[in-house]
Amino acid sequence: MSVKDVIKNSVYESLGGGTTMSAKTVILILLIACLMGVYIFLVYKLSSKTAFYSKDLNLTIAGMPVIVAAIMIAMQSNLLVSLGMVGALSIVRFRNALKNPLDLLYLFWAISAGIITGVGLYVLALVLSFIMTLLLFLIDKIPSAKAPELLVLRGTDQDIDYTSLYDLIRSRCRYYKEKARSTKNNETELIIEIRTKEKNLLLQDLNKTSFFTQVNCISHDGELRI
Repeated sequence: MSVKDVIKNSVYESLGGGTTMSAKTVILILLIACLMGVYIFLVYKLSSKTAFYSKDLNLTIAGMPVIVAAIMIAMQSNLLVSLGMVGALSIVRFRNALKNPLDLLYLFWAISAGIITGVGLYVLALVLSFIMTLLLFLIDKIPSAKAPELLVLRGTDQDIDYTSLYDLIRSRCRYYKEKARSTKNNETELIIEIRTKEKNLLLQDLNKTSFFTQVNCISHDGELRI
């Protein structure tokens, strides 16, 4: 048999041959992928914030490793099947808005676990899951800085004594900065960003003044860099 015949036979076997994996190996890979999906399901359920938790998304994440592992087994077994799957997956487009950007991390984690398990690297899949779990829970424990509050003041323009106002704010706040000032129909609105531990005393002092008809203090749940 010539070298040309050997190449033809090898190409023919790779194109049309069946899987070289035994049934036991296939079942083992799918079982480990299933366990990985259940593990990621539990981690997502425990670490996700209540406002952003989606059970449907979590079930999708749990099933992703099994599906991806099965695709990897099929792609290893037959060149035609792998080319067909690549072509089919390249034309599929998923349009589903995620509530939380962190959900994208879990989706990639599930896909990566399926790929790694599908090629038989079980230890790497376990190490990846352990490191990801440790990373997610440790970073979540890092306290975030409290966002500044917004002081919204409304009053008649000619009645406002800005010198007295900022002297009062300076005495109660460790940080303040005027963010906006608008005037309409002789009424002025001030928006001042503040940081203070004496918010109640500050609001009481502002209410005692005759400058303003309305005093509001707004806090928000914005995230800050540490």
